[in-house]
Amino acid sequence: MQDSRKRRDRLYIIAEILNIAKGGSLKTQIMYRANLSFAQLNEYLSFLTKMELLEIKEDDNKNSYEITEKGEKYLTKYKDISSLLGNNDPDI
Repeated sequence: MQDSRKRRDRLYIIAEILNIAKGGSLKTQIMYRANLSFAQLNEYLSFLTKMELLEIKEDDNKNSYEITEKGEKYLTKYKDISSLLGNNDPDI
């Protein structure tokens, strides 16, 4: 984002989480990399798994979150719309 003080919107945060989850990520990794509180993280992960944008995989008795094909489509569309609006964010 151009201005780090700018408020992130819900669609941006979803794209950020999906991008982090490529290849699988633990809950704490997503929380820190997306800069979310534990409560916010749980809300987003619940929503994204319910919408089938993320799936939970069990790795060594730990749950990791991985982007689904539907989540990949969301990311592609999000990037397209962002570039149309001139909001090219290299992090997503």
